[in-house]
Amino acid sequence: MSSKFIKKRTIAIAEPMTGDEEWQAVKEPIMSGWLTQGPKVSEFENNFADRHHVKHALAVSSCTTGLHLALAGLGIEAGDEVIVPAFTWIATANVVLYCGATPILVDVDRKNFNIDPDLIASKITKRTKAIIVVHLFGFCADMDAILEVIPAHVKIIEDAACAAGASYKGKSAGSLGDVGVFSFHPRKSITTGEGGMITTNDDALAEQMNQMRNHGAALSEEQRHYGNKPYLLPDFNLLGFNYRMTDLQGAIGIVQLKKLDVFISERQKWADFYYSELQSLKWLKLPSIADYQVHAWQSFVTYVNPKEAPMSRNNLMEYLQEKGISTRPGTHAIHLLNYYAKKYDFEPDLFPSARDCDANSMAIPLHNNMTEADYKYVVKTIKGIQ
Repeated sequence: MSSKFIKKRTIAIAEPMTGDEEWQAVKEPIMSGWLTQGPKVSEFENNFADRHHVKHALAVSSCTTGLHLALAGLGIEAGDEVIVPAFTWIATANVVLYCGATPILVDVDRKNFNIDPDLIASKITKRTKAIIVVHLFGFCADMDAILEVIPAHVKIIEDAACAAGASYKGKSAGSLGDVGVFSFHPRKSITTGEGGMITTNDDALAEQMNQMRNHGAALSEEQRHYGNKPYLLPDFNLLGFNYRMTDLQGAIGIVQLKKLDVFISERQKWADFYYSELQSLKWLKLPSIADYQVHAWQSFVTYVNPKEAPMSRNNLMEYLQEKGISTRPGTHAIHLLNYYAKKYDFEPDLFPSARDCDANSMAIPLHNNMTEADYKYVVKTIKGIQ
Protein backbone atom coordinates (compact mmCIF):
# COMPACT_ATOMS: atom_id res chain seq x y z
CA MET A 1 0.00 0.00 0.00
CA SER A 2 1.25 3.48 -0.85
CA SER A 3 2.59 5.39 2.14
CA LYS A 4 0.28 8.29 1.37
CA PHE A 5 -2.68 6.11 2.38
CA ILE A 6 -1.19 5.11 5.75
CA LYS A 7 -2.63 7.25 8.51
CA LYS A 8 0.03 8.75 10.76
CA ARG A 9 -0.28 7.81 14.42
CA THR A 10 -1.32 10.81 16.51
CA ILE A 11 -1.73 10.69 20.28
CA ALA A 12 -3.35 13.81 21.68
CA ILE A 13 -2.11 15.41 24.89
CA ALA A 14 -5.70 15.26 26.19
CA GLU A 15 -9.17 14.34 24.93
CA PRO A 16 -12.59 14.50 26.59
CA MET A 17 -14.21 11.13 27.20
CA THR A 18 -17.79 11.63 26.04
CA GLY A 19 -20.28 9.52 24.16
CA ASP A 20 -23.89 8.47 23.79
CA GLU A 21 -24.78 8.98 27.48
CA GLU A 22 -23.84 12.64 27.31
CA TRP A 23 -25.65 12.98 23.98
CA GLN A 24 -28.81 11.49 25.46
CA ALA A 25 -28.52 13.66 28.58
CA VAL A 26 -28.72 16.97 26.71
CA LYS A 27 -31.99 15.97 25.03
CA GLU A 28 -34.02 16.50 28.20
CA PRO A 29 -33.26 20.20 28.66
CA ILE A 30 -33.59 20.74 24.89
CA MET A 31 -37.04 19.13 24.87
CA SER A 32 -38.15 20.80 28.10
CA GLY A 33 -37.13 24.25 26.88
CA TRP A 34 -35.22 24.99 30.09
CA LEU A 35 -31.78 25.68 28.67
CA THR A 36 -30.26 28.16 31.10
CA GLN A 37 -29.48 27.51 34.78
CA GLY A 38 -32.22 25.31 36.16
CA PRO A 39 -33.00 21.84 37.55
CA LYS A 40 -30.12 20.05 35.81
CA VAL A 41 -27.58 22.53 37.17
CA SER A 42 -29.10 22.11 40.63
CA GLU A 43 -28.82 18.31 40.40
CA PHE A 44 -25.22 18.56 39.21
CA GLU A 45 -24.41 20.89 42.10
CA ASN A 46 -25.92 18.55 44.69
CA ASN A 47 -24.08 15.55 43.29
CA PHE A 48 -20.78 17.42 43.14
CA ALA A 49 -21.16 18.62 46.74
CA ASP A 50 -21.84 15.06 47.90
CA ARG A 51 -18.83 13.67 46.02
CA HIS A 52 -16.46 16.32 47.42
CA HIS A 53 -17.91 16.30 50.95
CA VAL A 54 -18.91 19.95 51.14
CA LYS A 55 -22.17 21.66 52.09
CA HIS A 56 -22.46 23.85 49.02
CA ALA A 57 -21.53 23.64 45.34
CA LEU A 58 -22.33 26.43 42.89
CA ALA A 59 -21.97 25.88 39.15
CA VAL A 60 -20.54 28.75 37.11
CA SER A 61 -19.59 29.51 33.53
CA SER A 62 -15.88 28.73 33.99
CA CYS A 63 -13.23 28.20 36.63
CA THR A 64 -11.99 31.73 35.93
CA THR A 65 -15.37 33.28 36.69
CA GLY A 66 -15.59 31.02 39.72
CA LEU A 67 -12.28 32.31 41.07
CA HIS A 68 -13.36 35.89 40.47
CA LEU A 69 -16.68 35.22 42.18
CA ALA A 70 -14.90 33.65 45.17
CA LEU A 71 -12.67 36.70 45.61
CA ALA A 72 -15.58 39.09 45.17
CA GLY A 73 -17.70 37.11 47.62
CA LEU A 74 -14.91 37.33 50.18
CA GLY A 75 -14.81 41.10 49.73
CA ILE A 76 -11.38 41.34 48.11
CA GLU A 77 -10.97 44.86 46.73
CA ALA A 78 -8.52 47.58 45.74
CA GLY A 79 -5.64 47.90 48.20
CA ASP A 80 -5.76 44.23 49.19
CA GLU A 81 -3.04 41.69 48.42
CA VAL A 82 -3.62 38.09 47.40
CA ILE A 83 -0.80 35.52 47.41
CA VAL A 84 -0.57 33.51 44.18
CA PRO A 85 1.89 30.82 43.02
CA ALA A 86 4.37 32.07 40.44
CA PHE A 87 3.86 28.96 38.27
CA THR A 88 0.21 28.60 37.28
CA TRP A 89 -2.27 29.37 34.54
CA ILE A 90 -2.65 33.12 34.03
CA ALA A 91 -6.27 33.19 35.24
CA THR A 92 -5.12 32.56 38.82
CA ALA A 93 -3.39 35.94 38.83
CA ASN A 94 -5.79 37.75 36.52
CA VAL A 95 -8.80 37.31 38.82
CA VAL A 96 -6.95 39.21 41.55
CA LEU A 97 -6.57 42.16 39.20
CA TYR A 98 -10.26 41.95 38.30
CA CYS A 99 -10.98 42.90 41.92
CA GLY A 100 -8.51 45.77 41.87
CA ALA A 101 -6.24 43.90 44.29
CA THR A 102 -2.56 43.03 43.86
CA PRO A 103 -1.29 39.49 43.18
CA ILE A 104 1.78 38.71 45.29
CA LEU A 105 3.74 35.95 43.62
CA VAL A 106 5.44 33.18 45.60
CA ASP A 107 7.83 30.72 44.01
CA VAL A 108 7.03 27.04 43.71
CA ASP A 109 8.67 23.76 44.67
CA ARG A 110 10.31 22.18 41.60
CA LYS A 111 9.55 18.70 42.99
CA ASN A 112 5.76 19.05 42.74
CA PHE A 113 5.16 22.37 40.88
CA ASN A 114 2.97 23.67 43.75
CA ILE A 115 3.53 26.76 45.90
CA ASP A 116 6.49 26.42 48.29
CA PRO A 117 5.11 26.77 51.84
CA ASP A 118 8.53 27.82 53.16
CA LEU A 119 8.40 30.98 51.06
CA ILE A 120 4.92 32.18 52.00
CA ALA A 121 5.53 33.81 55.39
CA SER A 122 7.91 36.43 54.01
CA LYS A 123 5.22 37.63 51.56
CA ILE A 124 2.50 38.22 54.16
CA THR A 125 1.79 41.87 54.99
CA LYS A 126 -0.96 43.86 56.70
CA ARG A 127 -2.65 44.05 53.30
CA THR A 128 -2.74 40.27 52.74
CA LYS A 129 -6.39 39.20 52.66
CA ALA A 130 -6.27 35.86 50.84
CA ILE A 131 -4.10 33.19 49.28
CA ILE A 132 -4.98 31.21 46.16
CA VAL A 133 -3.53 27.73 46.59
CA VAL A 134 -3.29 25.86 43.29
CA HIS A 135 -3.49 22.05 43.21
CA LEU A 136 -1.52 21.93 40.00
CA PHE A 137 -2.12 19.08 37.54
CA GLY A 138 -4.33 17.31 40.15
CA PHE A 139 -1.77 17.02 42.98
CA CYS A 140 -2.90 18.85 46.12
CA ALA A 141 -0.61 21.47 47.62
CA ASP A 142 0.81 20.78 51.09
CA MET A 143 -2.15 22.23 52.99
CA ASP A 144 -0.87 21.41 56.49
CA ALA A 145 2.36 23.32 55.88
CA ILE A 146 0.42 26.22 54.34
CA LEU A 147 -2.01 26.42 57.26
CA GLU A 148 0.92 26.65 59.67
CA VAL A 149 2.09 29.94 58.16
CA ILE A 150 -1.19 31.57 57.08
CA PRO A 151 -2.76 33.88 59.71
CA ALA A 152 -6.31 33.02 60.71
CA HIS A 153 -7.81 36.10 59.06
CA VAL A 154 -6.30 35.31 55.64
CA LYS A 155 -8.84 33.44 53.50
CA ILE A 156 -7.76 30.32 51.61
CA ILE A 157 -9.05 29.80 48.07
CA GLU A 158 -8.26 26.49 46.41
CA ASP A 159 -7.69 26.75 42.68
CA ALA A 160 -8.71 23.15 42.14
CA ALA A 161 -9.13 23.55 38.38
CA CYS A 162 -7.27 20.29 37.77
CA ALA A 163 -8.27 18.49 40.96
CA ALA A 164 -11.81 17.11 40.69
CA GLY A 165 -11.77 13.90 42.73
CA ALA A 166 -8.37 14.57 44.32
CA SER A 167 -7.86 14.40 48.08
CA TYR A 168 -5.30 15.32 50.74
CA LYS A 169 -5.03 13.18 53.88
CA GLY A 170 -8.56 11.89 53.42
CA LYS A 171 -10.17 15.27 52.71
CA SER A 172 -11.44 16.17 49.26
CA ALA A 173 -9.98 18.97 47.22
CA GLY A 174 -12.40 21.86 47.49
CA SER A 175 -12.98 21.24 51.19
CA LEU A 176 -9.49 22.15 52.40
CA GLY A 177 -9.86 25.94 52.50
CA ASP A 178 -12.60 28.54 52.76
CA VAL A 179 -13.67 28.06 49.16
CA GLY A 180 -12.59 25.88 46.22
CA VAL A 181 -13.03 26.31 42.47
CA PHE A 182 -12.95 23.57 39.80
CA SER A 183 -12.76 23.58 36.00
CA PHE A 184 -14.69 21.50 33.47
CA HIS A 185 -12.69 22.59 30.44
CA PRO A 186 -12.17 19.71 27.94
CA ARG A 187 -8.54 19.23 29.08
CA LYS A 188 -9.79 18.32 32.56
CA SER A 189 -10.74 14.78 33.61
CA ILE A 190 -14.47 15.56 33.43
CA THR A 191 -15.93 18.22 31.21
CA THR A 192 -19.02 20.27 30.43
CA GLY A 193 -17.30 22.08 27.55
CA GLU A 194 -16.66 25.28 29.44
CA GLY A 195 -17.85 25.53 33.03
CA GLY A 196 -16.73 25.45 36.64
CA MET A 197 -17.85 24.70 40.19
CA ILE A 198 -17.37 26.59 43.46
CA THR A 199 -17.40 24.66 46.74
CA THR A 200 -17.63 25.91 50.31
CA ASN A 201 -18.87 24.96 53.77
CA ASP A 202 -19.63 28.61 54.63
CA ASP A 203 -23.41 29.18 54.48
CA ALA A 204 -23.22 32.98 54.30
CA LEU A 205 -20.52 32.96 51.63
CA ALA A 206 -22.48 30.43 49.57
CA GLU A 207 -25.57 32.65 49.64
CA GLN A 208 -23.50 35.70 48.74
CA MET A 209 -21.90 33.98 45.74
CA ASN A 210 -25.21 32.42 44.70
CA GLN A 211 -26.73 35.87 44.30
CA MET A 212 -23.62 37.42 42.75
CA ARG A 213 -23.40 34.81 39.96
CA ASN A 214 -26.93 35.81 38.89
CA HIS A 215 -26.48 39.58 38.56
CA GLY A 216 -26.89 39.97 42.33
CA ALA A 217 -30.56 38.94 42.16
CA ALA A 218 -32.20 38.20 45.49
CA LEU A 219 -34.66 35.85 43.77
CA SER A 220 -33.56 32.87 41.67
CA GLU A 221 -34.92 32.01 38.23
CA GLU A 222 -36.45 28.83 39.61
CA GLN A 223 -38.27 30.76 42.34
CA ARG A 224 -39.64 33.19 39.78
CA HIS A 225 -40.76 30.65 37.20
CA TYR A 226 -42.18 28.08 39.60
CA GLY A 227 -43.92 30.62 41.83
CA ASN A 228 -47.54 31.75 41.61
CA LYS A 229 -46.77 35.48 41.33
CA PRO A 230 -45.69 36.11 37.74
CA TYR A 231 -45.39 39.84 38.32
CA LEU A 232 -42.47 39.42 40.72
CA LEU A 233 -39.06 40.63 39.66
CA PRO A 234 -35.99 40.18 41.87
CA ASP A 235 -34.52 42.96 43.92
CA PHE A 236 -30.76 43.53 43.58
CA ASN A 237 -28.93 44.10 46.84
CA LEU A 238 -25.46 43.21 45.51
CA LEU A 239 -23.34 44.10 42.52
CA GLY A 240 -23.32 40.84 40.61
CA PHE A 241 -22.29 39.17 37.38
CA ASN A 242 -23.75 36.80 34.81
CA TYR A 243 -21.66 33.75 35.68
CA ARG A 244 -24.32 31.06 35.42
CA MET A 245 -23.99 27.58 33.92
CA THR A 246 -26.58 26.32 31.44
CA ASP A 247 -28.77 23.28 31.99
CA LEU A 248 -27.27 21.77 28.83
CA GLN A 249 -23.89 21.80 30.58
CA GLY A 250 -25.41 20.65 33.85
CA ALA A 251 -26.95 17.61 32.15
CA ILE A 252 -23.56 16.65 30.72
CA GLY A 253 -21.91 17.28 34.09
CA ILE A 254 -24.27 14.87 35.85
CA VAL A 255 -23.20 12.07 33.51
CA GLN A 256 -19.51 12.96 33.61
CA LEU A 257 -19.41 13.15 37.41
CA LYS A 258 -20.69 9.56 37.67
CA LYS A 259 -17.60 8.49 35.70
CA LEU A 260 -15.06 10.57 37.64
CA ASP A 261 -13.74 7.85 39.95
CA VAL A 262 -13.45 5.36 37.08
CA PHE A 263 -11.58 7.96 35.04
CA ILE A 264 -9.15 8.66 37.89
CA SER A 265 -8.60 4.95 38.57
CA GLU A 266 -7.75 4.32 34.92
CA ARG A 267 -5.40 7.31 34.81
CA GLN A 268 -3.71 6.07 37.98
CA LYS A 269 -3.13 2.70 36.34
CA TRP A 270 -1.35 4.27 33.38
CA ALA A 271 0.51 6.78 35.56
CA ASP A 272 1.88 3.74 37.39
CA PHE A 273 2.88 2.27 34.02
CA TYR A 274 4.77 5.44 33.13
CA TYR A 275 6.55 5.27 36.49
CA SER A 276 7.58 1.65 36.04
CA GLU A 277 8.87 2.26 32.51
CA LEU A 278 10.40 5.74 32.69
CA GLN A 279 11.88 6.05 36.18
CA SER A 280 15.23 4.71 34.94
CA LEU A 281 15.73 7.81 32.77
CA LYS A 282 17.94 10.08 34.87
CA TRP A 283 17.21 13.10 32.68
CA LEU A 284 13.43 12.91 33.11
CA LYS A 285 11.93 13.69 36.52
CA LEU A 286 8.48 12.17 36.99
CA PRO A 287 5.58 13.87 38.81
CA SER A 288 5.29 13.81 42.59
CA ILE A 289 3.11 11.22 44.29
CA ALA A 290 2.33 10.74 47.98
CA ASP A 291 0.70 7.94 49.97
CA TYR A 292 -1.55 10.45 51.75
CA GLN A 293 -2.97 11.88 48.52
CA VAL A 294 -5.29 10.80 45.76
CA HIS A 295 -3.80 12.37 42.64
CA ALA A 296 -6.46 13.38 40.11
CA TRP A 297 -3.97 13.04 37.22
CA GLN A 298 -5.37 15.84 35.09
CA SER A 299 -1.94 15.77 33.44
CA PHE A 300 1.26 13.74 33.70
CA VAL A 301 3.83 16.53 33.86
CA THR A 302 7.51 15.65 33.82
CA TYR A 303 10.61 17.82 34.29
CA VAL A 304 13.39 17.61 31.71
CA ASN A 305 16.77 18.04 33.42
CA PRO A 306 18.60 20.42 31.06
CA LYS A 307 22.02 19.29 32.30
CA GLU A 308 21.45 15.60 31.60
CA ALA A 309 18.84 15.43 28.82
CA PRO A 310 20.01 14.38 25.34
CA MET A 311 18.49 17.58 23.94
CA SER A 312 16.59 20.63 25.14
CA ARG A 313 12.98 20.39 26.32
CA ASN A 314 11.76 22.23 23.23
CA ASN A 315 13.72 19.98 20.88
CA LEU A 316 12.36 16.94 22.70
CA MET A 317 8.82 18.21 22.22
CA GLU A 318 9.44 18.81 18.51
CA TYR A 319 10.90 15.31 18.15
CA LEU A 320 7.93 13.70 19.90
CA GLN A 321 5.51 15.74 17.79
CA GLU A 322 7.17 14.36 14.66
CA LYS A 323 6.60 10.87 16.06
CA GLY A 324 2.89 11.59 16.58
CA ILE A 325 3.05 12.21 20.33
CA SER A 326 1.59 15.48 21.53
CA THR A 327 3.22 17.23 24.48
CA ARG A 328 2.82 20.59 26.18
CA PRO A 329 4.73 22.72 28.68
CA GLY A 330 3.26 22.32 32.16
CA THR A 331 1.97 25.90 32.39
CA HIS A 332 3.30 29.45 32.67
CA ALA A 333 5.66 31.31 34.95
CA ILE A 334 3.45 34.32 35.58
CA HIS A 335 6.34 36.77 35.97
CA LEU A 336 7.67 35.90 32.50
CA LEU A 337 4.40 36.76 30.75
CA ASN A 338 4.64 40.07 28.96
CA TYR A 339 1.73 41.80 30.71
CA TYR A 340 2.97 40.98 34.22
CA ALA A 341 6.64 41.52 33.41
CA LYS A 342 5.84 45.05 32.22
CA LYS A 343 3.26 45.90 34.88
CA TYR A 344 5.45 44.89 37.83
CA ASP A 345 8.91 45.18 36.25
CA PHE A 346 9.63 41.53 37.01
CA GLU A 347 13.09 40.14 36.25
CA PRO A 348 13.28 36.52 34.97
CA ASP A 349 15.42 35.35 37.89
CA LEU A 350 13.09 36.73 40.56
CA PHE A 351 11.26 33.38 40.84
CA PRO A 352 13.90 30.84 39.77
CA SER A 353 11.87 27.68 40.30
CA ALA A 354 8.91 29.01 38.33
CA ARG A 355 11.34 30.14 35.62
CA ASP A 356 12.89 26.68 35.41
CA CYS A 357 9.53 24.90 35.45
CA ASP A 358 8.38 27.16 32.64
CA ALA A 359 11.44 26.22 30.58
CA ASN A 360 11.70 22.51 31.41
CA SER A 361 8.29 21.05 32.32
CA MET A 362 6.74 18.70 29.76
CA ALA A 363 3.33 17.05 29.92
CA ILE A 364 3.05 13.73 28.08
CA PRO A 365 -0.26 12.16 27.01
CA LEU A 366 -2.50 10.76 29.76
CA HIS A 367 -6.25 10.54 29.19
CA ASN A 368 -9.10 8.08 29.08
CA ASN A 369 -9.23 7.70 25.31
CA MET A 370 -5.72 6.25 25.09
CA THR A 371 -5.17 2.56 24.43
CA GLU A 372 -2.56 0.23 25.87
CA ALA A 373 -0.78 0.40 22.52
CA ASP A 374 -0.71 4.20 22.76
CA TYR A 375 0.95 4.14 26.19
CA LYS A 376 3.49 1.56 25.09
CA TYR A 377 4.32 3.62 22.02
CA VAL A 378 4.86 6.76 24.14
CA VAL A 379 7.19 4.87 26.47
CA LYS A 380 9.11 3.17 23.66
CA THR A 381 9.61 6.46 21.85
CA ILE A 382 10.80 8.38 24.91
CA LYS A 383 13.15 5.59 25.97
CA GLY A 384 14.58 5.50 22.47
CA ILE A 385 15.69 9.13 22.56
CA GLN A 386 19.47 9.35 22.43
